[in-house]
Amino acid sequence: MSFSSLAAFLWSVADLLRGDYKQSDYGKVILPFTLLRRLDCVLDATKAGVLKEYEARKNTGIAMQPFLLRAAKQSFYNTSRYDFQKFLDDPNNIKANIIDYIQGFSENTRDVFEKYEFSSQIERLDSANLLFQVTQKFAAIDLHPDAVSNDQMGLIFEELIRRFAELSNETAGEHYTPREVIRLMVNLLFIEDDDALTKPGTVRSLYDPTAGTGGMLSIAEEHIREMNPNGKLVVFGQELNPESYAICKADMLLKGQDISNIKFGNTLSDDGHAGRDFDYMLSNPPFGVEWKKIEKEIRKEHDQKGYAGRFGAGLPRVSDGSLLFLLHLISKMRAAKDGGSRFGIVLNGSPLFTGGAGSGESEIRKYVLENDMVEAIIGLPTDMFYNTGISTYVWIVSNRKPEHRMGKLQLIDASSFWQKIRKSLGSKRKELSSDQIEEITRLFGDFHESNKDGVPISRIFNNKDFGYRTITVERPLRDESGQIILGTKGKFKGKPQPDAGLRDTENVPLSEDVEMYFKREVLPHVPDAWIDHEKTKIGYEIPFNRHFYVFKPSRELAEIDAELKVVTDRILTMIGGLSK
Repeated sequence: MSFSSLAAFLWSVADLLRGDYKQSDYGKVILPFTLLRRLDCVLDATKAGVLKEYEARKNTGIAMQPFLLRAAKQSFYNTSRYDFQKFLDDPNNIKANIIDYIQGFSENTRDVFEKYEFSSQIERLDSANLLFQVTQKFAAIDLHPDAVSNDQMGLIFEELIRRFAELSNETAGEHYTPREVIRLMVNLLFIEDDDALTKPGTVRSLYDPTAGTGGMLSIAEEHIREMNPNGKLVVFGQELNPESYAICKADMLLKGQDISNIKFGNTLSDDGHAGRDFDYMLSNPPFGVEWKKIEKEIRKEHDQKGYAGRFGAGLPRVSDGSLLFLLHLISKMRAAKDGGSRFGIVLNGSPLFTGGAGSGESEIRKYVLENDMVEAIIGLPTDMFYNTGISTYVWIVSNRKPEHRMGKLQLIDASSFWQKIRKSLGSKRKELSSDQIEEITRLFGDFHESNKDGVPISRIFNNKDFGYRTITVERPLRDESGQIILGTKGKFKGKPQPDAGLRDTENVPLSEDVEMYFKREVLPHVPDAWIDHEKTKIGYEIPFNRHFYVFKPSRELAEIDAELKVVTDRILTMIGGLSK
């Protein structure tokens, strides 16, 4: 069954719910039922063997789990005698039988349905006399991985989440990332490690602190498997949204991953993988989301632990916590002497330049650039994500840069790399083609400056190029007759007192001598000025768009006049025709 027809079939279940359920609550039924049917299809082939093993061992006092897992040939099992077909055979007891079935799952799987609060939905459907009809609908579709691949299943879940989120005015884009963006990030993440990843027996770890439905983890795992069928990627994640967490965990379950590695909760305030580090990481944290609810915990860690914690470099403004996720990922990097780490993170534009010298944002940028952690920043097209049309950027960060990248930062403007999608999905109107993903990956891998149609698309800078000193320029306080007022105490004793009303600041690039800049840019205009060096601060910003701006000279005035005359003459002719 195709993705679109299967998604439409699942959506048709909503027709049964209409009237008894609000539209915004459809997902509470359809999503867990889809998961339940998927697991039922997966376990069908080994069901009889598991039940036989269970009956033989249930009264022996021996731990049964290893035997049941071996019989199920999966990383989970179910010991209930019921399945979807048996639900339909006993309609009068369908509620009790479904609950019995859910309780029969191994503990690692029951948690998935608990996060959905599925038992309360079963009660509600039964009370509305809908439970049998909904179960009958799902029993009619085959959701075995042979019929619907894991990738297709992930896309279906995400499409359903998007639709339900739109109905309830929620932001579906917080829960997942477009597949082609993930593929680009995975390509960029692994490109420099091709040799190591293709060796027999390779085992690597990958972590996503904002796992959503598990798309990043799944595609990264597929990529490693394609590169090296004998390699293994052990995945870890954490997710705050209960529905997304449940889907992610179920997906990892079907792929044979250890789902105890998928944690529930807020990554920033309750790190589910404290003390761990990883080879690779990927993340698409929510854009521009405030962190006021967890401000107390974050500030406590910042103040008490400093650089021994996650947020020693600084704290961004409370209205946007994006850079907190950047610092969180940095804290999960393996020490360079032990092999180091690389990660990719999607951020909006504000982390590039928001905040002046001394601000939390600037201090974080200073930390990552002075420690030479950022390999590249890739600007994506607008309208790529489901919940926003704004510009987005992929940061590739590493503490084991190749020698030719040391001290350098590559900027790639990929905003022109897109094709229009057939039908808009929320705010998403564009996508990256496979060829475009390959081209962006090649630009990154080549690591040299290049143009496209005469316009720069790849530029390389020294890290220091993004730093500057904010100097405070003072001018003397004068009395009513214009005479300079000298200080009588403190550091200004016998010297001109500064006039706070005339105080100004200048940003001087780190690569430039401050005194020479001051003589050239300031003194010719205000000869009585001086620099208060005690107030100088070092800041960092990455003005991405400025580095790709191409000046287009204005057209000649005569050309504009001629064009206006043609338009004016046409209007006059039309008016003349009306008056006849």
